Amino acid sequence: MSVIVPAVLPASRRELEEKLGRYAGLVPAIQIDVIDGVFAGPASWPYADGVEELAALAKGGHTLPFLDKFKYDIDLMVKEPEKVIGFWIALGANRITAHIESTNYPEQIIRDLKQKYGHDRNFAPDLLSFGFAINTETHPVILEPFINDIDYVQFMGIDHIGKQGEPFNPKVIDRIREFRAKHPEVKIQVDGGVNNASAPKLLQAGADRLIVGSALLYAPDMRKELAFLNDLTGRYGRYE
Repeated sequence: MSVIVPAVLPASRRELEEKLGRYAGLVPAIQIDVIDGVFAGPASWPYADGVEELAALAKGGHTLPFLDKFKYDIDLMVKEPEKVIGFWIALGANRITAHIESTNYPEQIIRDLKQKYGHDRNFAPDLLSFGFAINTETHPVILEPFINDIDYVQFMGIDHIGKQGEPFNPKVIDRIREFRAKHPEVKIQVDGGVNNASAPKLLQAGADRLIVGSALLYAPDMRKELAFLNDLTGRYGRYE
């Protein structure tokens, strides 16, 4: 994975492929935002067409598009993610992010990843990594029971998840700084509201990876914006 990871939020399979095509050859990793319309909304692909499509794709031996070009982080903004994580792994996901607020069974997620897929913290992270995301109103203390089992924490930088282009909430900066001081060994990624204004503050606070959505996709010059962000991460000593 790279330090700057573009995020795409597709309404359909066709839109997913179109957005991925814009990044082909520019980045090694992509985060796909997956929204079920229940935990967050509005629903994105594949939930926009019904979760049955996801199961059919996985069971039919299909893979995510451009699998030879990207490693994929799947951001599951869905209720009961434990029911669908296996489908995304079957489709070729390298990194699974589940929101701690979306499940009543975080222990089951950890257990299933270990028993079914051989996941262990920091073991073969290029093949399969797992992290919990937390919303801006959730205190990181909720993650303490799972710290030794996760590869990273994803701090959300916006209050209303499920949409790109939402305003950045600066209080996440202090949350990251406090978490970094307590857990220097745990990777931190930030999703939501990341742009050329917030990125320096997040990196300075201790973020290791930045998920960038609308700031890249709708930039007047995507290549120029990506180059700026990549240069910025180097200045703060973030390399992957």
